[in-house]
Amino acid sequence: MGNKIRVRFAPSPTGYLHVGGLRSALYNYLFAKKQGGEFILRIEDTDRSRFVEGAIESLVTSLDRMGMKYTEGVFLENGKLVQRGDVGPYIQSERLEIYKKYAAELIEKKRAYHCFCTAERLEAMRTEQMKNKQAPKYDKQCLSLSDEEISKRKESGEPFVIRLNVLAERGDVVFSDLVRGEVKFNVKDVDDQVLMKSDGFPTYHLANVVDDHLMGITHVIRGEEWLSSTPKHILLYEAFGWEVPQFAHLPLLLNADKSKLSKRQGDVAVEDYLANGYLAEALVNFVALLGWNPGQGATQEIFTLEELVEKFDLAQVHKAGAVFDLKKLDWLNGEYIKRLSTDELYAQMKDGGFLEKELIADAPEEMRTEEYLKRVLAIERERLVKLSDIGEQNLFFFATDPVYDPKNLNWKENTNEMTKESLSRALDILENLSDEEWMKKEAVEKVLMDAAGEPAHGNLAGKNRGDFLWPIRFALTGADKSPSPFDCAWVLGKTESLKRIQSAIQLL
Repeated sequence: MGNKIRVRFAPSPTGYLHVGGLRSALYNYLFAKKQGGEFILRIEDTDRSRFVEGAIESLVTSLDRMGMKYTEGVFLENGKLVQRGDVGPYIQSERLEIYKKYAAELIEKKRAYHCFCTAERLEAMRTEQMKNKQAPKYDKQCLSLSDEEISKRKESGEPFVIRLNVLAERGDVVFSDLVRGEVKFNVKDVDDQVLMKSDGFPTYHLANVVDDHLMGITHVIRGEEWLSSTPKHILLYEAFGWEVPQFAHLPLLLNADKSKLSKRQGDVAVEDYLANGYLAEALVNFVALLGWNPGQGATQEIFTLEELVEKFDLAQVHKAGAVFDLKKLDWLNGEYIKRLSTDELYAQMKDGGFLEKELIADAPEEMRTEEYLKRVLAIERERLVKLSDIGEQNLFFFATDPVYDPKNLNWKENTNEMTKESLSRALDILENLSDEEWMKKEAVEKVLMDAAGEPAHGNLAGKNRGDFLWPIRFALTGADKSPSPFDCAWVLGKTESLKRIQSAIQLL
């Protein structure tokens, strides 16, 4: 592996990919790519009580959809999980013998020991410590057990764990964090952490350190919640005599009220955002800015993945928590949608299943064709926030015979007779447009705008454009707010537009 930079994203398969996990994965990816290093996916599934079936597949799929390609680890091929790389297995539950071997090495070095304390004793000890205003910490009672007693208790089937032996004489644990600078922990505050559980599975601490060493990880980039575990990990590296990697602890993600963003507080899974109509590119862009910016004075907010790789620097990652601002995500997503061509937007809509939503599924067949839907998207694109918003602000695009109060057809103080005359004039003009002209939005707009600028028969309905255009728009939509009458007529097409105008005339 040489001197090449190697980083890893090591999620637990406990459900969907949390946006905090996405941010950790993204920063690892950007750092590795910027430095010409390797980005690895490892699955940390030693906590079997929290394992969720299908979660690994979901994690792999999410990373792929986000465009974060890794070079080693766990992949999904033809629906099956496969592992590729020279330092596997990359799923921790397949590495149990490795952890047992290294735990035994620590015991032999007197840097770890067997502990047979019951849950009841540990709870009583913690209660007493808290009563005395002491930090809860194991009291090393089992450290003094003889080899003979240990063998005897193991042979009798008594459950045990293996604990790290923290040496008080070691002194402060000090390290340089790439985000936070120098960090110091008093060794007296570091607990004799459990390394191997009674079920034979390692804890996060042992598995994490052993795997990072054996996989040649040079930089550990992870969330701030792991900062307090770092002294335990450094003591483990020292106990094994291994080189300690560099650490970077990323700021917490916060809700608007500054509370920690957690899985229990609503929609925080990447899959949920995608299912709700956010684009993967917009989500990546948004998450990149949660705790990082490209430098003082920089105003750019929209970045491709390639631009993020080019500009990313751990030195620009903030120490303070980053507020998850959904309004900012909505704005970014809208900007990304605007940049798509109609064909690209249609493809995204189709792939995401948004063209099968009830509003569209219940529409007449002619309003569900690719040609029709692309016309809708061409008009709606500028105002869409999410892919799932298609048609929501313009229900009339997917409903026949809009229902409305006929008096709303009148512009301001105009009479029914004046409105009827304007609509009849519009009907006459539009009937004479060829099918070929109807295909061009500009042609529909031109004839109506030309007519709106001319005085009409007798009552001069054309003296104000609203006299002519408002009734057309309302006849087509039955809505107070909508795109322009030209846009609506173009989307609805000749047959449907003429039908709606004729219906409006009959109501007056």
